Amino acid sequence: QVQLVESGGGLVQPGGSLRLSCAASGMIFSAYGMSWYRQAPGKQRELVAQISSGSGGSRYYADSVKGRFTIFRDNAKSTLYLQMNNLRPEDTGVYYCVRYTGNYWGNGTLVTISS
Repeated sequence: QVQLVESGGGLVQPGGSLRLSCAASGMIFSAYGMSWYRQAPGKQRELVAQISSGSGGSRYYADSVKGRFTIFRDNAKSTLYLQMNNLRPEDTGVYYCVRYTGNYWGNGTLVTISS
C-alpha cells in the first residue's frame, strides 16, 4: 500500500522559509518521479514542482516559484522535500506530495504565510 505523509507546514511571516517533507512507504521510492502540488483557498490545485526518478536530475518548477523553491529527494530515506524560501502570502495553501504514476496523493500539509 503506497503511503505519502507530508510534514513541515506551518505559519510563517512573508520572506521566511519552510522545508516540507514527504515520507513515502509501500513503494520503491527511487523508481518514481514525484511532485508537489498546492491548493490555495478557493482555487484549483496547481503543480508547484516536479522531480524525476533516480537521482532526480530533471526538475520542473512553476513560474511563480522559480528561484525561490527547490525540490529534492533522498532515496535512502524514501523522502521527498520542498525547500521554500522568500515566502509570499500567495504561497499560502495546502501542499500535497504526489506520485504521479498511479496518481497517489498524500493528505497534505498547510502552509500559511502571514504577518
